Amino acid sequence: MVELYMARSCRWGMLRVIGGDLHLQEADAVITPANNRLSGREGIDAQIHNAAGEELREFCREVSVEQRKSNLPPCPVTNNVVSKPYNLESRFKHIIHVVSPDCRRPNQDEARRELLPVAYEKLFATLKDMKDVSVVVAPPLSMGVFAYPHREGARLTLECLLGILNGEEDPGITEYTIIVKERNFIKNMRTVYRESEDQLPGTDITMV
Repeated sequence: MVELYMARSCRWGMLRVIGGDLHLQEADAVITPANNRLSGREGIDAQIHNAAGEELREFCREVSVEQRKSNLPPCPVTNNVVSKPYNLESRFKHIIHVVSPDCRRPNQDEARRELLPVAYEKLFATLKDMKDVSVVVAPPLSMGVFAYPHREGARLTLECLLGILNGEEDPGITEYTIIVKERNFIKNMRTVYRESEDQLPGTDITMV
């Protein structure tokens, strides 16, 4: 049975945090935490690439080749690329490769508080143009191998997502589910949520 850590109802949709494996979920779109080379070699991104198969790797290689022709990275930090789900088509309609800040890189670590919200803003701008997407599953961006500090990251993640789902403009997403496995991040997110719950947008429905 899925373990529910948090659920919060907002003006336009619901944010949930549950335990599980990202590639085993079902949704209209799955978010994968990509590096700027779209290589699919680390952490959760590697799991998505392995499950989606060689066609996804070939797609990412083609994106890389085209970008290099203009002397650009395949996908700069805060940007995203949409692909087919390939071997995951029974679970998802789309895979969205999001490049959020990699805190192992000093320049990105220094700017992480500015870069992470921009990555979420650009993600939701992409989602809004995808008319067949209303349910999304995703990891907490930058919190895995990208080494964003968990306590700070948990707070900023909640603020970003709840701010969008409870904002003035309908983002077109009715359900956004964060999939987590890392116990330290779960602990920190629960602590942050408990400390700031009454200050966050929306209404807690975890126990409903």
